[in-house]
Amino acid sequence: MKLAIISGGSKGLGHAIAEKLIVDGYQVVEFSRSAPHAYSVKLDFSAPDLMLPALSANLETLAAKQWDEIVVVSNAASLSPIGPTSKKNSMAVLANININFTSAILFMSEVIKHFQSQPCRKVLASISSGAALKAYSGWSLYCSAKAGLESYVRTVAVEQESETSPFVMLNIDPGVMDTDMQSLIRSSHKDDFPAVDYFIHRKESGELRTPDQVAIGVVKILHSDATSGTRIAVFS
Repeated sequence: MKLAIISGGSKGLGHAIAEKLIVDGYQVVEFSRSAPHAYSVKLDFSAPDLMLPALSANLETLAAKQWDEIVVVSNAASLSPIGPTSKKNSMAVLANININFTSAILFMSEVIKHFQSQPCRKVLASISSGAALKAYSGWSLYCSAKAGLESYVRTVAVEQESETSPFVMLNIDPGVMDTDMQSLIRSSHKDDFPAVDYFIHRKESGELRTPDQVAIGVVKILHSDATSGTRIAVFS
């Protein structure tokens, strides 16, 4: 039996990855706030104190079984609020940090905790972004979270070297896609996001791939013999 655990798999890239893994024979469990699919579990990543007990209970049930392979994708993320730091609402800042950083780390750490001893191939991938490497005015929260998660994944990869049954830890950069997040970017006011015209141009010039196209590349990486701790772009 093969298991796939995905956060933020209700739509977009996460959903496309989930569907492809189902075709590949995995039992898929996805965690999201809307939880729209038969394989979904409702979790609100903006409230880590409420999310954690439910996540742990579900993982405990899954970890009671023996698996031949485990694939984990940390994908849940939010770009809002976009804009200068001086204009951001403090509660919106906190919600963003909870979704993009705190809950992402809790999600990955709980998975590792529950499945560390399982003696099978285990891959944990964090969906990153070019924003982890480049600063965009208006995206201070998103850029910071993605950069922080990349460091987290690299550090856990080092820790896993001493484990008997290690996880392969990966940062995956999916590139730009035509998703709801891209729609939000293009609808931003230039005062909040000065680079908005560039993203509008990429849409109009047909440069944006579909989530399905990107998911094919992500799944290929998940199935590969990639070195733990590395950052891999889907289309490099």
